[in-house]
Amino acid sequence: MDFDLVVRNGTVVTASDIWESCDIGVKDGTIVAVGPRLPAAPGAQEIDAEGAFITPGGVDAHVHLSQFYEATVGVDIDRSIITNGIVPNPENFVGDTFDTGTRSAIAGGTTTIITFASQMKKDESIIAVIEDYHKLAKDQSYCDYAFHVIITNPTPQIVEDEFPRMVDEYGITSVKLYMTYKPLKLLDYQILDVMYSARKLGITTMVHAENADVIDWMTQHLEQKLMTHPYHHGTSRPPIVEAEATNRVICLAELMDTPILLVHISGGPATKHIRDAQTRLLPIYGETCPQYMFLLADSMRKGDFEGAKCICSPPIREDKSDQDAIWAGVKNGTFTIVSSDHAPRKFNHPNGKQRGLKDGNLPYGKFRLVPNGLPGVETRVPLLFSGGVLSGRISPQKFVEVTSTNPAKLYGLKKKGSIAPGFDADLVIWYSQTKFQPFKLTNEMLHHAVDYTPFEGIEFKNWPRYTIIRGKVVFSHGEVVGEMKYGQYIRREQSLLPGPRDIWLSEWRP
Repeated sequence: MDFDLVVRNGTVVTASDIWESCDIGVKDGTIVAVGPRLPAAPGAQEIDAEGAFITPGGVDAHVHLSQFYEATVGVDIDRSIITNGIVPNPENFVGDTFDTGTRSAIAGGTTTIITFASQMKKDESIIAVIEDYHKLAKDQSYCDYAFHVIITNPTPQIVEDEFPRMVDEYGITSVKLYMTYKPLKLLDYQILDVMYSARKLGITTMVHAENADVIDWMTQHLEQKLMTHPYHHGTSRPPIVEAEATNRVICLAELMDTPILLVHISGGPATKHIRDAQTRLLPIYGETCPQYMFLLADSMRKGDFEGAKCICSPPIREDKSDQDAIWAGVKNGTFTIVSSDHAPRKFNHPNGKQRGLKDGNLPYGKFRLVPNGLPGVETRVPLLFSGGVLSGRISPQKFVEVTSTNPAKLYGLKKKGSIAPGFDADLVIWYSQTKFQPFKLTNEMLHHAVDYTPFEGIEFKNWPRYTIIRGKVVFSHGEVVGEMKYGQYIRREQSLLPGPRDIWLSEWRP
């Protein structure tokens, strides 16, 4: 056959199978053949996998890039910043833009990301927000990308008129809602409005579930006791805060008979609510993140203020039983996907984590003022492979399922997430274990624009040797070799996972 690329002698892994001594034939960016001893014409590029694992390119469905606001610390933001594709005040921006974030993604084996275009409370349209986000991403991405839309002002015009345009014109089939953070949170009534429209249009609704009132009450009373050290970010948000909101939004979704994804679940109680709903065959899906699988709350105790590096919401949990529940949820299918929730804030920058030192109680600062979020788009796939597969905690197939196949299915990326004819040739070729020297991670090894990693010092037993996107090598032996303009925007379809059941709790029907 006339291949452009043949990857030879690999151990190919999908969400269901492992094939040893296998070749992959690629033509025009698409996988066209998978099998042993594929013939190749002269001039075809060939890569010897040396018997190592070959997995589908990672799909990271929860990545924050080029978001020029700080909503997590109560800063009132009324309207979106319209940039026309130009990063405003880049010297004061403390996160990753599309170029640095996607460069980091491919260096860690992620070939597709889904990022967030965010509506603000007084934005009267989401179309302008989507258009501006397209401008920010244009010609700035090393990997393929798509968008979710964060909804903070679900007016009748938006949910009735603009949601259909979002789906039909832009190929965006998912929205994210917040139950916390003052500039972002929605009331239950508003959540129902969004769910009502989402069900009709086949939109997947993502929900950040935490009880905002409990967090505010706890934070105020902790400050009165001067309990403001970064570690007490977790004290203000015990697992029940996440669990209550998780249970509540599951009830709303059941009322509306609409599928939802609970994002970045951190604790055992919330995991149990999701599992119970799934046992009743509700279309409830769960997402967790590596920080909840590999870190504990002691990471927020470091030094006087260094623990602020690990402040995120929901918080990293103190009790190992919560961490064990997360791992169990990955293994038993409660968690449909594992995403990074890459939401980085530089540590040594006055607009980054150092915000927490601006209002007294030094040297500890106030956790309430520390921007939430961690970097992780580059480490997600290697952490799960090294600390999951190679440690024996999950199978290679489960690894592929939660890092690639299920994210693609959940979010309607029909050509991503598997190694089979007809799929995009997005591949990760790992090192042969006999030839790989384990190492302990330092931030200097990574490719993001952030000055720390919460996973500093963790030992990695493997790392992607090659990252391939649509048949082109973009990362090789520790070096980014792809071009920034190579990444393409992907219009998505409806979720390929089960949706509404047409089962109702009363005589009401939509």
